[in-house]
Amino acid sequence: MSKGENTRKRIIAKAAELFNQKGYAAGSMSDIIEMTGIKKGGIYRHFESKDEIALAAYAYAGSLVGGVIREAMAQEATARGKLLVYLKVYANVVEDPPFVGGCPLLNLATEADDSHPALRERGRDGMERTLSQMREIIAEGVRSGEFRADVDIDALATFVLSVMEGGIMMSKLEGDNRHVRMNIETLSAYLEGLR
Repeated sequence: MSKGENTRKRIIAKAAELFNQKGYAAGSMSDIIEMTGIKKGGIYRHFESKDEIALAAYAYAGSLVGGVIREAMAQEATARGKLLVYLKVYANVVEDPPFVGGCPLLNLATEADDSHPALRERGRDGMERTLSQMREIIAEGVRSGEFRADVDIDALATFVLSVMEGGIMMSKLEGDNRHVRMNIETLSAYLEGLR
């Protein structure tokens, strides 16, 4: 990897941490300069704007969290277990989230829903990818007989993602992991009832 590629990756990684903790609006170019130790001209050699950095940073954060989820999912043999992974990777979201600052999708969605069209679109893409993955898991569970044949796959995927993101938001807001952990237990029991 060239020096320029390393510099670009460093900017993206540090900006991802910044934006996932502080938000896009509150995170400034001065913050990125301070976190990376790279002068403004050096940053603009790699990126045309803060927007371009933010889009790359969100993709980076999402890919890291996706990797943690895929790795945990590889340890699960059932559709139920795979769906629960989405919540379990955030079971300790307050002290040790899979990415600093919590869920990149949740953080992006709450900030950019009305204020930044390009980030909002990226968030919608991330949401759709996650829902699509969940629908595939649920469909496999239906095919294998783990879930009842009459399960509404789309509705269940929406429910699981909502339970996940709601638990993360509540736990982060309160500073206590209990909401995510209660949602894991409740969702586990609910999915058992779909057999």
